[in-house]
Amino acid sequence: MKIDTVNPLEDTESAAAIAYAEERRDNIRAFVETSPDYYIRNFERVGASARFTPTFNMAAGLMGPVWFGARGLWSWALPFLILEAIALVQIARGLFGDLAADAMARIASIEGTLDLRRQQLQAAIESGSDRVDAFRRTVESLEANIDGIRAEADAIAAQGPTIALMGLVLLLVVKAAQATVANWALEARFSEWLSNRSVRSGMPNTQIAFSAVFMALIVAVAMVHYSLPGRFSLLNDFPTVPDIRLTAIAWVEAFFNWAVLNGEALFDAITAGIRLVLDALELVFVSTPWIVIFALIVLLTWLTAGLRMAVWSGAFLAYMGFLGFWEKAMTTLALLGTAACLSIAIGIPLGMFAARRPRFYRVIQPIMDFMQTMPAFVFMIPVIAFFGTGKPAAVVTTMIFGGTPVVRLTVLGLRGVPESVREAAISFGASKWYLLTKVDLPLAGPSIRAGINQTIMLSLAMVVVASLIGAKGLGEDVLEALQYANVGQGILAGFSILFCAMILDRIVQGKRG
Repeated sequence: MKIDTVNPLEDTESAAAIAYAEERRDNIRAFVETSPDYYIRNFERVGASARFTPTFNMAAGLMGPVWFGARGLWSWALPFLILEAIALVQIARGLFGDLAADAMARIASIEGTLDLRRQQLQAAIESGSDRVDAFRRTVESLEANIDGIRAEADAIAAQGPTIALMGLVLLLVVKAAQATVANWALEARFSEWLSNRSVRSGMPNTQIAFSAVFMALIVAVAMVHYSLPGRFSLLNDFPTVPDIRLTAIAWVEAFFNWAVLNGEALFDAITAGIRLVLDALELVFVSTPWIVIFALIVLLTWLTAGLRMAVWSGAFLAYMGFLGFWEKAMTTLALLGTAACLSIAIGIPLGMFAARRPRFYRVIQPIMDFMQTMPAFVFMIPVIAFFGTGKPAAVVTTMIFGGTPVVRLTVLGLRGVPESVREAAISFGASKWYLLTKVDLPLAGPSIRAGINQTIMLSLAMVVVASLIGAKGLGEDVLEALQYANVGQGILAGFSILFCAMILDRIVQGKRG
């Protein structure tokens, strides 16, 4: 006689699975708010596989980008909006658009010239001029050109149904794609909502209205603009008033004039500080015998990057020496070293200060974004106004462009130090100074070194630009090669800049090999 036994562990696991499934269904109901039974079925299908699982969502297919926007899936809504706008524009152009508008504008332009040539032909006939044949040929050529363009316009206009059909096909394909991926995309957002309840759920009426109005406006403007080109000037030209620009220019010039007049002492002090560092480095690199500098750089490369890189470093330095670039390369290194040293000396303490002060970092972050994104030729203008031309101005320009990475990566490195490590050090009685020097900085060291490396590399990128405002060195040779189309000189000087960058990169990285 067989006796069935019940495994308590299996019963417990089964009950837990049932409870988990019921809790998941409740969460889905709370998340979707509309048609919960439909989404429960489809979310179970989607969640059962790690791969993409196609399902069909009729509401998403019909509403299109409005559905995705209302659900908070804007990363899907915007691409689908663009595709639908293209499809609807093609349909509108094919059915109602003035496809031959460009051709007719060309015809109108040629007809104005044709009227003038006909008048000249008539005057030549009346005066018996010997240029009658020339004017007649010109008139006939223009008439033939107009006939050709008119035939082209008729052919383009005849393509209207085809264009509309292509737009309709594209619209149907996009609608099918929206209906297919909707549940998969929404299930991914549901998983995100489970771990972060601040993620928007449901389909609020306000979001539906916002998405519908926003997308209808975008599509309507695009359809009108491309279907009726040139009909509405507001769609082609931004409405502006010239006096606004003139007033802004006057304000900017007034500000810089005031800054130059009232900040002379400050700018002179900055220039003197830069001169002090620059003169010291030029004394080291330029005035010292080349044999000493050559040997020191090779030795430093060997100690930090290994024997192989030391050999390459010697080869690079020999290249500069044999081609006559030694003095200019050393001048470049002095200029670069001044900018890099000042950037690092300012950037690392600033990054250390900002790493534990999020509000302060949020204040300086837009300033650093401005420094990195503003074209160098633009911020050279106020630099010249404040510091004049020459090497100090070149150093300041280089610092503005290349000084931000060391701040950003110092902040990133210090914020990446595990809190558990810091708490352990504090629990053992570590002081703030010990915590900074023995815990934070060593663990953030790779990130800080990467910031120093990026600062040096970006400073080297400014070598040629800095030569425009009086900086000497290899950038001067490249600039001269650009002015006189001297390809050979420019390439050779460019390789010298490249080799300087490679030597400095390996020294700063400090990876022996």
